[in-house]
Amino acid sequence: MKIEQIYTGCLAQGAYYIESNGEVAIIDPLREVQPYIDKASANGGKIKYIFETHFHADFVSGHVTLSEKTGAPIIFGPNANPSFEAHIAKDGEVFHLGEITITCLHTPGHTMESSCYLLKDKNGKDHALFSGDTLFLGDVGRPDLAQKAADMTQEQLAGILFDSLRSKVMTLADDVIVYPAHGAGSACGKNLSKETVGSIGDQKLTNYALRADMTREEFIKEVTDGLLPPPAYFPMNVKLNKEGYENVETIISEAKAYDAKTFEFIANETDALILDVRHQDDYSKGHIPKSIFIGIDGQFAPWVGALILDYQQPILLVTPEGREKETITRLSRVGYDATLGYLDGGFEAWKKSGLEYDTISSITATELEAKMADSAIKIFDVRKPGEFQSEHIEKAISSPLDFLNDHLAEFPKEENFYIHCAGGYRSVIAASILKARGFHNLIDVKGGYAAIKNTGIKKTAYVCPSTLK
Repeated sequence: MKIEQIYTGCLAQGAYYIESNGEVAIIDPLREVQPYIDKASANGGKIKYIFETHFHADFVSGHVTLSEKTGAPIIFGPNANPSFEAHIAKDGEVFHLGEITITCLHTPGHTMESSCYLLKDKNGKDHALFSGDTLFLGDVGRPDLAQKAADMTQEQLAGILFDSLRSKVMTLADDVIVYPAHGAGSACGKNLSKETVGSIGDQKLTNYALRADMTREEFIKEVTDGLLPPPAYFPMNVKLNKEGYENVETIISEAKAYDAKTFEFIANETDALILDVRHQDDYSKGHIPKSIFIGIDGQFAPWVGALILDYQQPILLVTPEGREKETITRLSRVGYDATLGYLDGGFEAWKKSGLEYDTISSITATELEAKMADSAIKIFDVRKPGEFQSEHIEKAISSPLDFLNDHLAEFPKEENFYIHCAGGYRSVIAASILKARGFHNLIDVKGGYAAIKNTGIKKTAYVCPSTLK
């Protein structure tokens, strides 16, 4: 028996390769499926099953393409109603894979079709639980994403999740390994661990949602408390996972390499979004006017999904040379399939052509400290609300990148203002969006709050009123 977690950090997502006696099962595959096929072939195996724990909201799974390429059936749990051919498993249905078995455990609550898959070894002993978004390490799946589809409130779904966990998951032995679908960084929960493999016993001890003495009412309150609005692209990903999608290899083959002049012409003629995915420092030194920056080496796909609201908008790419195919693939992971092409030769080709380009003004944290005596200084912190509450510059205004469009009226149109995040990645994303909207009087703080912490700039933290005496 072989179990391999294939973890994708950008999505904080775990897919799984399971093999026994030459038979292979894949759980929650990514959209680009050739690596799974190649892995099975290299091991002399054949993909027999494709298991889906639910209709994912945060990425487009590879189940449809993988089934087309291998002939393996797609397995969903009860209540799933995909538009394509799939096997809808019954609760407790057993699937044989070589010397082992995989049992479908219907665990609704995150979504109504959500299911875990329990692997039993060749001796019939419970060995591992592939828990999808039902159980994470440190958390459980948020119950607000399926409200519309289920025609229920998040509280009702949370109550169903409570029952699922108590009847199907917490009854398992402590030594059963837990393989979740996500780790820290995913928007599918609020308190996910950085660890990506755990055990039922550990979770009973450390996961707030699995406390033995927890009442149903306490669970509902704690699981629904503090949930941020889900990213705007989530419903679109659910739709693609439920109805099907185009093979990503076709999207890549249709994307064209454009010289600088043609690139500019296509951008103007199609009203395409120019997406620059180079490092933030390179973008700051020079970029195509009105292009948006989201760096490929950061949390690329989730930020694309959160900030590019029209997933059908044509996209033109500026990438580091040699990373064009990778960028198109990673866009497709979250359903952004309208890539027209990319700038051949990268940004250097644009500069050599003599076309106009823009820059972002920046300042060091030490230089910012020297300007803090100005009582009228405007500083905008684009970190998440929790980061801001933990500690921030005393004069800073919280303008989270996720909701930047809601804060546009707060930014000065004439006088200079300063923006920062934690380390410099998100603030340049924010700067690119603001500049595209006509705010050219911004100054980015290099190194973000990590650099600011090392200065004498006065800082403060949010204090919950209940803690005041």
